Amino acid sequence: MKCAGWKCSFSLVPVLGAILLAVFPLSAQQTPATSATPSTTATSAATTELPKAVNEKLAQLDKDVKAAQSSADNAWMLVSAALVLMMTGPGLALFYGGLVRRKNTLAIMMQSFALMALITVMWALVGYSLCFGGDGQFIGSFEHAFLRGVGADPNPDYAGTIPQMTFMVYQLMFAIITPALITGATAERMKFSGTVLFLTLWFLVVYAPLAHMVWGKGGLLNASLGGKFPTLDFAGGTVVHISSGVSALVCALYLGKRSGYPKQPMPPHSLVLSFIGACLLWVGWFGFNAGSALAASSLATSAFVATHFAAAAAALGWSAAEWLKNGRASALGAISGAVAGLVAITPAAGFVAPMPALAIGLIAGVVCYWMVTKVKAIFEYDDALDAFGVHGAGGTIGALLTGVFAQQVINPIFGAGKAVGGLDGHWGQVGNQLVGVLIAWVFALVGTLVLLKIVDLLTGVRVPEEHEIEGLDITQHGEEAYNLES
Repeated sequence: MKCAGWKCSFSLVPVLGAILLAVFPLSAQQTPATSATPSTTATSAATTELPKAVNEKLAQLDKDVKAAQSSADNAWMLVSAALVLMMTGPGLALFYGGLVRRKNTLAIMMQSFALMALITVMWALVGYSLCFGGDGQFIGSFEHAFLRGVGADPNPDYAGTIPQMTFMVYQLMFAIITPALITGATAERMKFSGTVLFLTLWFLVVYAPLAHMVWGKGGLLNASLGGKFPTLDFAGGTVVHISSGVSALVCALYLGKRSGYPKQPMPPHSLVLSFIGACLLWVGWFGFNAGSALAASSLATSAFVATHFAAAAAALGWSAAEWLKNGRASALGAISGAVAGLVAITPAAGFVAPMPALAIGLIAGVVCYWMVTKVKAIFEYDDALDAFGVHGAGGTIGALLTGVFAQQVINPIFGAGKAVGGLDGHWGQVGNQLVGVLIAWVFALVGTLVLLKIVDLLTGVRVPEEHEIEGLDITQHGEEAYNLES
């Protein structure tokens, strides 16, 4: 074949193109998936590994945050548990110890101390399980008897960020102080043996069912875990104060008056002891109420503030009422008013703002003063240390006012945006509170009366008159609080 000039050169282009395609087919038909070079392969692998590494780091960060939250919550709850125990001993022991006559000082303090040991053992055996085991309406189960299954893992039904062991020991402190409050009404005339047996049975028959009904999963009065009558009780207005206060009144009526009461003066033997005890109660109450948030949270702060404000307002309310009547304010009245305010704010602490807390405290201070000075005189019952006048009346007032002042902006217990109390427009909650109060009253009244009858048959409940005159320190324990001869 012959050719010449540019025509020949032009005719060779298709041929050369075909040769190049045959030799280097990939250079003309490469795709991103099949033509990756070593550098692009490394880049692709790094891109794949990057999300995996980021996800791992995010997962670890989330784990670390949860661990930090759990540690903070656990630390706060352990401190709160210690504060609540301090309320019984030394707080209540000193408060009650100063209010009785000198010859009965150790006897009343010994009752509080004995309950610290007795209820602890009962709690470990069956108490915790009866209060927080199972999901029955009226009483728990035996699933946690002997503390089975209570360890480092949280119980999400009650407190999802702290060990169940921490929750268990915190609730124990409530179980200790509640029966101890009753001893204020039986002071100076009840046998130590009768006290021990009665309060052991009372803990099982009255306290445990009420605690489960109000705080336990599926309880009849539980506001957050399926209760038929959702009763707001943040830290124990019904469970602790109404139950102990009403039971105290029944005990006072059943035992009868102290020898010489009311004709014989029976003033407190040491207001200094009572003053110290009341101040310890005030401080310990922060663990009682703010600790009931079960976390180191803003809700704990709100309950802390409400508790303090109510106590202050109640102390002023009681003192003002006393001043108007007697022309002066007494130290005993001031500390009694503070305790009344602490009692009344207990069910409301985690549901109300600071200003309503002031109102609750002020109302409680005045009403409890009236109960102690007027109502007790009218009916002439011998509630020796005013356990009913302060705890029964104050707990009832606080529980009802909780239904009025509770707000979802403080605690959306029924769900975000849902009304909680009267200030939110949910006045029906006052009715729920009334149901809870009535159940607590009836349960405590009937249970206490039946148990007193049983204990009276077994051990007797009241000391002989000569023992009462001599004093319970000597006759019940063989020792005296003060050795004035040394």
